[in-house]
Amino acid sequence: MIRTFLRTFAWALAGLLLLAIAVILLFRFVNPPTSAFMLAHQLSGSGQEIRQEWVSLDDISPWMPLAVVASEDQRFPQHHGVDFGAIRKALSEYQAGQGLRGASTITQQTAKNLFLWNGRSFIRKALEAGLALGIDGLWPKRRIIEVYLNIAEFGDGVYGVEAASQLYFGIPASQLSQTRSAQLAAVLPNPKALSAANPSGYVWERVAWIRGQMAQLSGLRYLHGLYN
Repeated sequence: MIRTFLRTFAWALAGLLLLAIAVILLFRFVNPPTSAFMLAHQLSGSGQEIRQEWVSLDDISPWMPLAVVASEDQRFPQHHGVDFGAIRKALSEYQAGQGLRGASTITQQTAKNLFLWNGRSFIRKALEAGLALGIDGLWPKRRIIEVYLNIAEFGDGVYGVEAASQLYFGIPASQLSQTRSAQLAAVLPNPKALSAANPSGYVWERVAWIRGQMAQLSGLRYLHGLYN
């Protein structure tokens, strides 16, 4: 009886793994029609319509991917979906009595936004890490940053950089300046509380910090490989 259960469980797990790989591979070539976060927003009954317009990376100002990398994941070009060094550092700081900070990469955030739910459970973090490793193995970095910028939440019901740029600044994402890109990146940690359209003093502080990090990363040359 137990052996039969374990065999059935193993087959079910293998089936789920194959399905996940197939979906990840599909989304390498096909733009996702929605995301788990967008579906959750629709089911929340908030009454706030979703704003999103998909654009290719070529139609996004190159300042924007640099801004989110500078803000969220500076080792994005080097790691393989999960930054184990950043995780070890965060755990060491936590054990030393500091607060537990996030160590999610852009790839992990893409996996979470696309497939999972919000929260801090270890189950979700484990799934997020596994999906991130799969995404990094099956997608080029260019595709990861393109999908991320099109599904990231920039405000209540506002998903993707094109919708955010049009709504907050009245311009397409292709025309975003360095400062406006940093404004959008600055709200990503908490887009429902932080505003890119009406930045608080805290947001402006983050904008200044992000711009400084963008300069330290050698500007647009840091991500030149995404456009080659």
